[in-house]
Amino acid sequence: LQVQRASGVTSSRNVLATVSGPSGSRLGSSQHVRGQINFPTQETGFYRLCLDNQHNRFGAMQVYLNFGVYYQGLDTEQEQLQDRKQLNDTLDAIEVSMRRLHNRIFHMWRFYNFLRMRKGADSFLLEANQHYINCWSLAQSCIILLSGALQLYFLKRLFAAPSASRPRC
Repeated sequence: LQVQRASGVTSSRNVLATVSGPSGSRLGSSQHVRGQINFPTQETGFYRLCLDNQHNRFGAMQVYLNFGVYYQGLDTEQEQLQDRKQLNDTLDAIEVSMRRLHNRIFHMWRFYNFLRMRKGADSFLLEANQHYINCWSLAQSCIILLSGALQLYFLKRLFAAPSASRPRC
C-alpha cells in the first residue's frame, strides 16, 4: 500500500489501512505513506481491507495497492518429502529447484512492484513540486518587474524639471 498523490486542504499523505478476517477479527493495520501488512491466515473466506482518509477529509487520494499471497511450509508436502527419502532421484531434485525458482521469482515480482509503486509516487511528488516552483517563480518575476517599473517612475519624477520659469535651486 502506498499513497501516490494527495489533494485537499492539508494534503496529508497518511492513510489508515486495516485488514479484517472472515470472522471479523482485526489481523493488522498500517498508518503510513508506504505501508505493508503481513499476516498468516488459518481460515478460508473473504478478507476485508479498509482504507481511512481521516487526516485528509476534504481531499482525494490516489492509492497503489499490491496483493501477494504465498505459501510457506505446508506440512503435507514436508511429510511426503520425508517419506520418499530418495536423495539421488532426479525428479525430486528438479522439483526442489523449481520450487526455489518459483519462490525467488515471486519475491522478485514483489520487489519490482514495490519499486514501480515508489517510482509513481515520486513522479507525482515531482510534478506537484514543479507546479509549486513554477507558480512562485512567476510571482517573484512579476514582483521584480513591478519594482523595476516603480524605481524607474520615481527616478524620472526626481529629475523632472518643473514647468515654472524660475529654477529650483
